Formats: sequence, structure tokens, C-alpha cells
Amino acid sequence: MTRDEALKKIIFALDVDRYEEIEKWASLLSGHVGMFKVGKQLFTASGPAAVRTILDRGIEVFLDLKYHDIPNTVAMAAIEAARLGVTLFNLHALGGYEMMARTREELDKASQSRSTRVLAVTILTSSTEQTLQEVGIERPLQEMVVRLARLAQKAGIDGVVASPQEVGAIREECGTDFLIVTPGVRPVFAGVDDQKRIMTPGEAVKAGADYLVIGRPISAASDPLSACAAIVDEVAAVGA
Repeated sequence: MTRDEALKKIIFALDVDRYEEIEKWASLLSGHVGMFKVGKQLFTASGPAAVRTILDRGIEVFLDLKYHDIPNTVAMAAIEAARLGVTLFNLHALGGYEMMARTREELDKASQSRSTRVLAVTILTSSTEQTLQEVGIERPLQEMVVRLARLAQKAGIDGVVASPQEVGAIREECGTDFLIVTPGVRPVFAGVDDQKRIMTPGEAVKAGADYLVIGRPISAASDPLSACAAIVDEVAAVGA
């Protein structure tokens, strides 16, 4: 694939605690990554203004708040996410079919939501078999991930967030048009941090991932632009 195609697959995790950091990273990384992810830390600190500021810089946003509540509450939150103009946002597949289907139904009614796509979080990349067993889930981890992906697809959700290690199984079960966004991606030059089920960027894309969420390997690098370039080159090489 071309470098431009590879670049668009990179979602930079803007995991910062101050509004002032947005301009720094937007100025530095604009044109070097495809999208910014706004998670709970930045959104709690700065609210919707953080999203609007990034969008005003011409950068797309993945709103990573992982909604999980009663169906009506999640559906109404989803409409507000769409109104913000984000490209992607997510909810927890463990919220169940009714929650996901109601969200899809309400978004389809809202004309401003047509360019916003919904993802369902399957099992967090920090989780292990033991993590699931501690909360009473006895099924094998990969089986659980695929089960949740199937349920999300049945409810009309556009795709899932899943570990790169489950991408192949999800792709086989849910087909090529189902979006797969993968955190837990670590280039060979970066540390593992708190992720458990990881792959390199090239491995994840080769497995079938559409987008890669990458934070600390870029933000903590001594030269973030060089780190971005190395990641883009690796991803581009997959389709070469």
C-alpha cells in the first residue's frame, strides 16, 4: 500500500491531561497520522472543547469513551457524539444486543450522524483469561471476543475494537466490510507498557486491522515524527 494509505490507518492516542497539549500535538502530528483518539482523561479534563479544537485543526477524531449504560442513555450519548462531528466513537459490546441495536436505531434517525461510525469494544487489551474468570466469564478469551463481535454486527454496529491477536478470527467470522480497530499495537522499538495481547503494526495490518491505535510509542519517543515515519513505513511495506 502507499504511505498515504498507511498513514490513514494510524490513530494517535492523545492521552494528555491538559487542554494546552492539544495544540502542541496537533501542530506536530498533523499530516503524519490519520486521526487523533480522545479518551476519558482528556475528555474529563477538557470536555467537548477538546474534540472541537482537534476538528478545527482539520484532524479526524475517534472519541474513545466506551459507553456502557442502559440502552436509552447510551443511544442519547451516541447522538451527541455524532453531533460533535467525530469519525468514530465506541461503546461496550458487553452492554448487550438491546443497547447496541437501540444506539444504531437512534443514530440512523439522526441525519447528522451519517458520517459517524460506531465501534463496539470486545475485551480490553489489558485483559487475560484470568481477568475474565475473575468476573465470572468462563469462556476462552478469543471465543468471547468473536462472540461479542458477532453480536455487535448483528445489532448493526460498524465494527469493533479488539486486540490484534483476535483480528484474524473476527475477520473470518464477520467479513471484510466490518471495521476492526486495534489498540495493543507496539512497534519493535517501543515498550509493552500495560498491554498484554500485542502485535507490531505490520503484523496487525497483515492480520486484517483497519486502524491501529498508537500512543506512547509516539508520544514518549525522543523524536515523535521519526517514530511516526517508522510506523508508517512498516505498515506501507505490508502491502508492497
